[in-house]
Amino acid sequence: MARAGTNRMTGAEAMVRMLQAYGVEHMFGLCGDTTLPFYDALARLDHGISHVLTRDERHAGYMADGYARVTGKPGICEGPSGGGATYILPGVVEANESSTPILAITTDVSTTSRGRYPLTELDQVAMFRPLTKWNASLDDATRLPAMMRSAFRAMSTGRPGAVHLALPFDTQKAEVDGDEIWADERHRTFPSERPGPDPDAIQAAAEVLSKAKSAIAVCGGGPVIAGAFDALARLAELLDLPIATTVSGQGAIAETHTNAVGVVGSNGGVPATRAVVDAADVILFIGCRAGSVTTERWRSPAQDKTILHIDSDPMVIGANYKTEVAICADARLALEALVAELETRQQFSAQGGAARAQSAWQGKLAAFEALANSPERPIRPEAVMSALMDVLDDDAIVVADPGTPCPYFSAHYRWRKPGRNFISNRAHGALGYSLAAAMGAHVGRPDVKTLSVMGDGSFGFCCGEFETIVRHNMPITSIVFSNAVFGWIKAGQNAGFGQRFYNVDFNRTNHAAVAEAFGVRSWTVEDPADLRRVLAEAINHDGPTLVDVISQPLHEAAAPVSEWIA
Repeated sequence: MARAGTNRMTGAEAMVRMLQAYGVEHMFGLCGDTTLPFYDALARLDHGISHVLTRDERHAGYMADGYARVTGKPGICEGPSGGGATYILPGVVEANESSTPILAITTDVSTTSRGRYPLTELDQVAMFRPLTKWNASLDDATRLPAMMRSAFRAMSTGRPGAVHLALPFDTQKAEVDGDEIWADERHRTFPSERPGPDPDAIQAAAEVLSKAKSAIAVCGGGPVIAGAFDALARLAELLDLPIATTVSGQGAIAETHTNAVGVVGSNGGVPATRAVVDAADVILFIGCRAGSVTTERWRSPAQDKTILHIDSDPMVIGANYKTEVAICADARLALEALVAELETRQQFSAQGGAARAQSAWQGKLAAFEALANSPERPIRPEAVMSALMDVLDDDAIVVADPGTPCPYFSAHYRWRKPGRNFISNRAHGALGYSLAAAMGAHVGRPDVKTLSVMGDGSFGFCCGEFETIVRHNMPITSIVFSNAVFGWIKAGQNAGFGQRFYNVDFNRTNHAAVAEAFGVRSWTVEDPADLRRVLAEAINHDGPTLVDVISQPLHEAAAPVSEWIA
């Protein structure tokens, strides 16, 4: 247990010392009237915490999310009462539903002012309750250290998630006993206190897999969060098992591995990958909720398949499919146990997994290569994927917004090594996530190149944070797919509503000029022949950059989204 010295201190000082005790090095937030004692404590004390002042509380939450995903440590964000507390909500709910631990601290009016109509009063605990894993108001300063320990324990154990603490103004000024300032070091990282698998369930799963004729594993974000890369690759090689992923599961296995199928489902999946799932007799879900996107609204796999399911959350298992074997455990521990059990067995049915996986890739590449090499204008999104695969290092981090970027990266960008190198906000898919999450990812992993890829709709949500990027000289490269439309919605109107396009188009913005006004080195690309040269120049620049790509809109493109293909 990490302990601080013995002394009396204010609640604001205790908050700083508790963050310090948990090894917090970075936090993201925005100032407000109710935050003054907390900021004063941050200014006076020697704590080693770097605070990134953001231009919007929503982006502070997204930054904490991106930071947590690449570091394996909880992300910390903060904001003031009233509007600040409401603005930070999108970042909190996205992180919580993505099993990403962030702590949102929102300061509040004094407890003695409640019910007397003070400025910015609202019921923060009630507001955050349905959006967090755990949530409380620090009304009693003497309980602040214990509540902080509860917050770190809640967000790092079991299925990780977001927590929230309201910090009233009078609590920040009240007295706290310094002897209470200590942290449980197990909860400095996640996942902590990993649940192990039931041996009987492991044996049952091994029995099914060893007799399967054409099994497939479908990995969600669980194996990535758990760091189950080696165990998953060993399982694939032991059984010659094809490994598919969801969008969030990308990175569970290198997509150049002979058994890697790539992304399946309605966002990034294609007929060739769906065929591998449909032909399987056994489906092993690993850290995957088997939700509507992954399963194309629960049609693939069909309901008559034999289902094995590994997940740390017991409520996920069996929610959408009748499950033959349930393994409620951490993904890494479960896979290690499953591999160990299978290694004791002498014979397995021939799976042909590598051949099935390579067939899926060949099916994708056949359609992709012609579009990737197209000289036509506006630029095809496939051409951007091809150029980036040529110029990006294997350890680069790409953060992609929904809309144009996500399905193209999911389907066509082939990740050459396992690990957390791709991030997209798949829980709620809010526009404007990518830029801030890329900033958090850069702070957490500053030695690698980080890209933020967005549509022009997302650009309008987040462009104020370019000032923050420039102020901190973050060498992030932003790529904007510029097509002057909320493309996902227009594509849906095109495919399912008789091409009745209503209120989805807007004027084209000179994104390069806007970014240049903030101090970001910028380019506009209209000719696909210029893509590789410009992207390489932007990526190799030693400061923040932006490339505005005049691109084909989704409703005219061959987007890898099943409902539009149909």
